[in-house]
Amino acid sequence: MPARRQLLASARLYLIAATDRIAAATAALEGGVDVIQLRDKHASDADLIAAGRVLREVCDRHDALLIVNDRPDIALACGADGVHVGQDDDPLESVRALVGDDLLVGISTHTPDQIAAADASSADYLGVGPIYATPTKPQARPVGLDLVRAARERTTKPFFAIGGIDAERAAAVVKAGATRIAVVRAICDADDPAAAARSLADVVEGAAALAR
Repeated sequence: MPARRQLLASARLYLIAATDRIAAATAALEGGVDVIQLRDKHASDADLIAAGRVLREVCDRHDALLIVNDRPDIALACGADGVHVGQDDDPLESVRALVGDDLLVGISTHTPDQIAAADASSADYLGVGPIYATPTKPQARPVGLDLVRAARERTTKPFFAIGGIDAERAAAVVKAGATRIAVVRAICDADDPAAAARSLADVVEGAAALAR
C-alpha cells in the first residue's frame, strides 16, 4: 500500500460514514472514494473499534485512507491512518503528540483565519466549510463558496470542501477552486452509493486534471 501522505496527495473524494453505513462506505470505495472517515458520536467505543477494523480491511483493498473523527485512541486501536479534529475538539498539536508523525491529522476550518492557522500547524489536511447548509450539522452556519476561494489563497495543504455538497452543487464548488470534496448524505443516502461516488469523483477528478 502506498504511503499515507502519498495517498492523501492524490485523494479527491472523502466520505464521512457512521457505524451503520459500512455497507454504503464499502460500495463507495468501488465507485472511487479515496478517504473514509468514521464518525459516529452515539456509538460505543467497542462499536467504533469494530467498525473501524472492518473499514481498515476494506480500505486496504482499495488503497484508501481510513480516518477516525475526534478520537486518537480509537484510531490507534483500529489501525486507522489518522484522526480528524474540529475547532472545539482536543487541540491539534495535542492530538499530533498522541498519534505521532506517521499518522495523518486533519482539522475542520470555518474562517480564513482558521485556515491560515491550520496552514501554519502540523495538520496534514484541512476540511473547509460548511459550504452549504446541511442537516448533518444543523447548528453550523454555512460559509459559502468564498471560503473555498480563501482556502485556495491561504493554504498550500490539501483541503476538502464540505457541507451540503451533492452532485448538483459539486460543479460550483469545483469552479470556486476546490479540487477535493467531502460528503456524507450524497453517498450514504444514495440508492446506489457506488454510482453516486463515481459521479462525484468524475467531477473533482476533472477539476484536478485542469489544475495540473
